[in-house]
Amino acid sequence: MVNLSFKQQIPYLENGDRLTCYEFERRYQAMPRHQKAELIEGVVYLASPLRFESHAEPHGHTITWLGVYEASTPGVRLGIEPTVRLDRDNEPQPDGVLLITPVAQGQSRLSNDDYIEGAPELVIEIAANSVAIDLHDKKKVYGRNGVKEYIVWQIFENKLDWFRLQQGEYVSLEVDADGIIKSQVFPGLWLSMSDLLTGNMQQVLAVLQLGLNSSEHQIFVQQLSSQNTGVRMGYAPLR
Repeated sequence: MVNLSFKQQIPYLENGDRLTCYEFERRYQAMPRHQKAELIEGVVYLASPLRFESHAEPHGHTITWLGVYEASTPGVRLGIEPTVRLDRDNEPQPDGVLLITPVAQGQSRLSNDDYIEGAPELVIEIAANSVAIDLHDKKKVYGRNGVKEYIVWQIFENKLDWFRLQQGEYVSLEVDADGIIKSQVFPGLWLSMSDLLTGNMQQVLAVLQLGLNSSEHQIFVQQLSSQNTGVRMGYAPLR
């Protein structure tokens, strides 16, 4: 007679496990309490407990900044720590993503089970203890899979890098004469880096509002709206 109390269980995820995306998801769903877990180049990474000033607060500030942009830009969606299915060996869970919807010609989509499949246009990582992976393996993975812009906020170094994908390689976007970085994928997404780094959110949002009032943002919104209208009317999106 078989003792059912000894039946084999699905093993839990452990740091350093080497898995496929299928096996990663199977074990992740079997865990009794889900925690942040990522698969990067086939290797499992489990998140450590998060501190307030060195992660939670700066994370909140970046999401506030992106959330105001999303609210003013129909056809754009914001997500916090979503699992992103990129390829067979990579399922990151970035701190934030900003994406263009599929009907507005975005390059990612939602699966039937509500995960992002494909590369969001913009990914943000808050890097306290994760700088090594965020600026190396993850950066390579995001670039290889076509994430167009990648922001890494290095908390302990008090530094923010904003990368733009060009010909398969990330290059740094530079601040202009006014100390502002401007997205090249999301027109009107402007950032006063120095104010974000010092926690001056009032000025961060004031600069963003200038971007939202710019002609390039208004044109972008019109483009997104016309693409949505074209899809609803049965027209194929422009390529």
